Amino acid sequence: MNKQMSMLCPKASHVIRRISTSSLRCDSQPQPRAKSAPQQLVGVVGLEVHAQINSNTKLFSGSSVRFSAPPNSLVSFFDASLPGTLPVLNKRCVEAAVMTGLALNCTINRKSLFDRKHYFYADLPSGYQITQQRQPIAVDGTLTYSLLGGKKRSQVIRKTVNIKQIQLEQDSGKSLHDDLRSQTLIDLNRAGVGLMELVMEPDMSCGEEAAAAVRELQLILQALGTCQGNMSEGQMRVDANVSVHKPGEPLGIRAEVKNINSVRCLARAIDYEIQRQIEVLQRGQTVQNETRAYDSKSGETIPMRDKEGLQDYRFMPEPNLPPLIVYEDNASLPTGIDACQAVVVHKIREGLPELPGVKRDRLVQTYGILPEHSFTLVNEDGLSGVLRGGVEGDQERIQGR
Repeated sequence: MNKQMSMLCPKASHVIRRISTSSLRCDSQPQPRAKSAPQQLVGVVGLEVHAQINSNTKLFSGSSVRFSAPPNSLVSFFDASLPGTLPVLNKRCVEAAVMTGLALNCTINRKSLFDRKHYFYADLPSGYQITQQRQPIAVDGTLTYSLLGGKKRSQVIRKTVNIKQIQLEQDSGKSLHDDLRSQTLIDLNRAGVGLMELVMEPDMSCGEEAAAAVRELQLILQALGTCQGNMSEGQMRVDANVSVHKPGEPLGIRAEVKNINSVRCLARAIDYEIQRQIEVLQRGQTVQNETRAYDSKSGETIPMRDKEGLQDYRFMPEPNLPPLIVYEDNASLPTGIDACQAVVVHKIREGLPELPGVKRDRLVQTYGILPEHSFTLVNEDGLSGVLRGGVEGDQERIQGR
């Protein structure tokens, strides 16, 4: 049902400085107020990001991963959940999760576990999803992101959001609803594709901050090569948990806005939802604990289903997969284990590329540009390469003289 209600947004520019979409103000732009004014309600935002792992094959089968392939052309017996088929873990997906965890300052669990999460969708043939509910592969990380603030929006402000965990899990298939014929078609090409679910703590206060954090995460994943980050193809999908409260008081009842697939739509959806909840409380009503979808045409969130009744996913250990063990270095490998077959954290750490934050600092130091210019150059695809090419061309012309 959540797939049916998810609204596609037009592909938009990812320059964060253009994302401000409402009259709501973030903490990065404090507004003066009278001392006697009553405390205002403020937004609280946490995110769950599902990032498709950049791998040639699926998480637990040898089926290829390819966007826009003919329906049901990339489906193995395991993907279709035929009796007797067993999962085989994709090493590339594990390495991608470890690399992402290291880049986000996470603690890598040397032992993680797989679980079954039971729910019933037509595009989930097995009736359960293999995920990591009890002990995920990475925990307790941080993501530092930047956004433009100040009176002229020319000041680079750095903020940090805590990352609760990163877990490996498999994607479901896709339901295609034909309203004209009153039928639903199932495409299992996506079923079993490897995902990283990154859970961000509720450390953000508005849509602009959430959009900046997701854009920074997108740049990091692209730099690592662990996810292509093309949101228009569903390679990154965001669920936003939004609530409002008065500072110093307990958090309010949250609503979850599902399956947002554009940075611009994410900012708009969160800001709308914060304002909607404030208006609900000001009318003396109660915010409902529910799942909502964002309609990009109307610019509003719409209810999908309530969450008052706690859904029982009946988590249980995955009986067909042993504990996932990763090793710190080659010296810690048990006797008889081939280093080529093991996931070694030290080796992955040595292969980490330059991350966007480091790149911005380098551009400032190397070329003497302003921090806000380095922010735009790194956030806008291809611009840093243009700068480097232009500077190198000028140097060649000067040397030629």
